[in-house]
Amino acid sequence: MTLLQSIILGIIQGLTEFLPISSSAHLVLTPYLLGWKIPAEEAFVFNVLVQVATLVAVFAYYWSDVRDILTAMLVALRHNKPFNDPQARLGWYILIGTLPAGLIGLNIKNTVEAAFNSPATTAFFLLITAILLFISERAGKKNKNIDQMNWIDAIWVGLFQATAIFPGISRSGSTISGGMLRGLERPAGARFAFLLSIPIMLAAGFLAIMDLFSMPNLSSLLPIFIPGFVVAAITGYLSIRWLLGYLVRHPLLIFSAYCVALAALSFIRGFFP
Repeated sequence: MTLLQSIILGIIQGLTEFLPISSSAHLVLTPYLLGWKIPAEEAFVFNVLVQVATLVAVFAYYWSDVRDILTAMLVALRHNKPFNDPQARLGWYILIGTLPAGLIGLNIKNTVEAAFNSPATTAFFLLITAILLFISERAGKKNKNIDQMNWIDAIWVGLFQATAIFPGISRSGSTISGGMLRGLERPAGARFAFLLSIPIMLAAGFLAIMDLFSMPNLSSLLPIFIPGFVVAAITGYLSIRWLLGYLVRHPLLIFSAYCVALAALSFIRGFFP
């Protein structure tokens, strides 16, 4: 991977991690469509590292929320009433919703790594993202806020997040869709989706760092990876701000159409190499 490729892919990661169009698909398909030959091991570790960079963006944007949630959970536990406070209850729902992706991810890590090497598989999963977005807009009632969630909603959304371990299925798209299918409003679904991403991104980042330290050419790769990390964090923050404003007034259908178009372009590229 070159420095220019790292920066370009970092910008793409930051822009697409929170938009419901699958950042992982873009990180797989961009090199494929541009003819970049990036070693699979480097690509996988870089992809997870820039996802950690967007975790920085989530913390920066939702820092006060994270602080209030953690404080409320500790206070509620001290009073032996863990679910009475809405903020504490939200914290437990985030932990509950994280379990499906954590358990599934640990058991099929090798399969996921193989999927990152397959543009055709990625394009197929991108079509699934498009379908999820379309169905959630058509079938979701969109009449609940986060305070009205229950533990079943959290598990349901967590199962949708679990599907996003495959490149092409958008984490934000699947979790927002899952929330909307349980009746959450679009902005509420997006807020819960972004907060829900924090624990799984932390776990993925830890695994990526372990993989990074096992790479024999680490010293030569870090100066290339770090700029991509920085630009991913900056563009990720800006992406969150834009999307939350957009979802107040607009549906997800434009993102569904975009996913179909990108998948189609990838399939065409495969037929005419």
